[in-house]
Amino acid sequence: MDRMAGPARERLTSLRNGLLVLHKCLMDSERASYERDIQRIRSAGEYLALVLNDPWFAWLRDLSWLVVIIDETLDRKETPVTGAEAERLIVQARELVAPSENGSGFAGRYYEAMQRDAGVVLVHRDMMRVFEELAKRE
Repeated sequence: MDRMAGPARERLTSLRNGLLVLHKCLMDSERASYERDIQRIRSAGEYLALVLNDPWFAWLRDLSWLVVIIDETLDRKETPVTGAEAERLIVQARELVAPSENGSGFAGRYYEAMQRDAGVVLVHRDMMRVFEELAKRE
């Protein structure tokens, strides 16, 4: 690890870890809803195909993509992660992880997930704590 990029790298790693917990919780919640409302998912392969191709899961791709961008930034060898990059990705994540009752896309579906699944509410609370900690380390 490049010690020069330590604080920015640490902030991005904390962000990534929080987003991964949120992502897993949302995936599990959506799977349960899909199985309740549509049909049982019989295999990991079927689940992966649904996640990648079915409109039911499409809203989660924004979060998946953001995690990939963070991973690519952290994995980059040629230049260290800058504070500005970390801040931009934190802002982008904070904007994405904002449930909205009347929102469309991710915001609306995230709100719906929070209404039906207490686990999502708890993980959202934990993600807000991650953002608070990140703000203290600016």
